[in-house]
Amino acid sequence: MAEQPFLRATGLTKNFGNVAAVNNIEFDVSRGEVLTLLGPSGCGKTTTLRMIAGFEKPDGGEIEVEGTPVVSISKRILLAPEKREMGMVFQSYAIWPHLNVFENVAYPLRVRRIKGNVVQDKVESVLSLVGLDGLEDRPALLLSGGQQQRVALARALIYSPKILLLDEPLSNLDAKLREQMRVELKALQRRLSITVVFVTHDQVEAMTLSDRLAVMNHGQIEQLAAPHEVYTNPATSFVQEFLGRVIWMQGCVMQRESERMVVGLDGEAGVQIQCPATEFSPKSGESVVVAVRPEEVSVGKVKEGEGFNQVPCEVDTAVFLGDRYECHLRFGPMSFTLYTSVGEFFSSGQKVFVNLPENAVRVWRKNEAGQPVSH
Repeated sequence: MAEQPFLRATGLTKNFGNVAAVNNIEFDVSRGEVLTLLGPSGCGKTTTLRMIAGFEKPDGGEIEVEGTPVVSISKRILLAPEKREMGMVFQSYAIWPHLNVFENVAYPLRVRRIKGNVVQDKVESVLSLVGLDGLEDRPALLLSGGQQQRVALARALIYSPKILLLDEPLSNLDAKLREQMRVELKALQRRLSITVVFVTHDQVEAMTLSDRLAVMNHGQIEQLAAPHEVYTNPATSFVQEFLGRVIWMQGCVMQRESERMVVGLDGEAGVQIQCPATEFSPKSGESVVVAVRPEEVSVGKVKEGEGFNQVPCEVDTAVFLGDRYECHLRFGPMSFTLYTSVGEFFSSGQKVFVNLPENAVRVWRKNEAGQPVSH
């Protein structure tokens, strides 16, 4: 018998006027798992998190924790935020400027009317956990960005919540500190084995911290899977474009079989791509967009035989970056960028061949504007 999800959302919906911010989504989170809601601004990820926390009332759906509903619109259940046993770290941190570090962290315990040595012991313990030992008396206004982030995290953990909710907590930090805090946050989560729902638009954060990703777009989840699966086997063209870099080429399906298909590229007659076909693949004669990740391809100075998947390109520019070259290539009306090692020098105007491995190629249908659309 499968283990019951620790957190489950079903049919979750939220409208703002005529706009469906969250449109009938569902997901579950296992105990001790980190689930990241990833997507661009306005995709519904923060609204989803706020509904879990209790700061937004859904228009429909249910949220359960350990099988017990904390929200059920049909049953008229709406548990108050403070009764959900969840800790939340906001993007702005929401640090009280007139309180010192100790009182900022102790605040949730004060609200719960916990007094005496219990508060002292818990605050000291959680400050040590997040690396703020000895800063109990530091005024909040004198804290650095990284210290404020740690205070907010300590405050969210002080009463041992069942679930930790993180709303882009690293977005206000500089790049170096953000990288450091990613490592610390992951180590802390593993040490505590706490269940986390994390919201971000930063794909590096999502790939680093998550056990699973829920990629959101226009209020819906387009794919929910482990980071490696989402990256290497995207379910939609949006997922592929949002995660990592992509080379896009336009063409038309020339031949379609049960397991293989051949696409003729628009940039030059006779250039053909062979790649795997699925039941969702376009049919012969359909206009398509071919997608492949830059790290999957290789560049050569000569064509290898007369086979498929060798795209003749011209080097527009090759910029030396110290440890590699940044090559801007052109194929017909299409242009894209590749990075090559310092041992592979290509000069402007040189003709090269970009080799696309069959299994790395994804083919998507094309709309009237020439943009890829999901199957």
